[in-house]
Amino acid sequence: MPLSHAVPSAVDARPAGLRTGPAVFRWLAAASWMLLAAGTATAHEDHSGHQAVGPNARSEHEYTLPALKVVRADGKRMTLAEAVDDGRPVMLNFVYTSCNAICPVTSQVFVEVRERLGADRDKVNMVSISIDPEQDTPAKLTEYANRFGSAGVWAHYTSSSADAVAIQRAFDAWRGDKMNHQPTTYLRAGPGKPWVRLDGFYGPSALVAEFRKSVTSAQLSENCGEPAKGVAATSPTAGARASSITKCKS
Repeated sequence: MPLSHAVPSAVDARPAGLRTGPAVFRWLAAASWMLLAAGTATAHEDHSGHQAVGPNARSEHEYTLPALKVVRADGKRMTLAEAVDDGRPVMLNFVYTSCNAICPVTSQVFVEVRERLGADRDKVNMVSISIDPEQDTPAKLTEYANRFGSAGVWAHYTSSSADAVAIQRAFDAWRGDKMNHQPTTYLRAGPGKPWVRLDGFYGPSALVAEFRKSVTSAQLSENCGEPAKGVAATSPTAGARASSITKCKS
């Protein structure tokens, strides 16, 4: 397979501010290297049937996690909620180990995100969920994850085929077949917060910026309540001043 097909529109699909710069070329080059290296060790899927990747888009959603079991790459079984809702902000995507187009690129972006977060990398729960559980055993997920271990391996999960479809449906990511999956990243500042959905190829700088913005916004929301009540308004000016007061935690 030509390498140009293996990374479909990875540069053109990103926002203008992320199309140039040494960091962008570094993660694309690293992803391309892994595509070539993986080609000597495993049979690849034919991605000629992949749907075209659309323009980047950001949206916010309320997703309900189905009550299903998943298996982490180290063999530990848990509910999907336990995997996702550990109290930390979440960054989530979908992958499969025999993928040679979208997945190596998005996984390499996760590596770059962890590198840029530095000491804060363990403050975010990074999750990759397999959409090909028939092939992606915990052992295969471990092998796949270790390809991207330069900044520490994050959590990879598999499940049953039916549950994998249900999880994708819950995140509006099911496209009928693994060959039709799209590059989508999901971020959430914490349990009960809305999910930020990023469709398309987003570079590491964009993901880190979105992560920090969503976490900061959530912290402000938690620390500041409704306008203070019980303040007498003896004049229009006083009333305006009282309505602007907020009760914030120090």
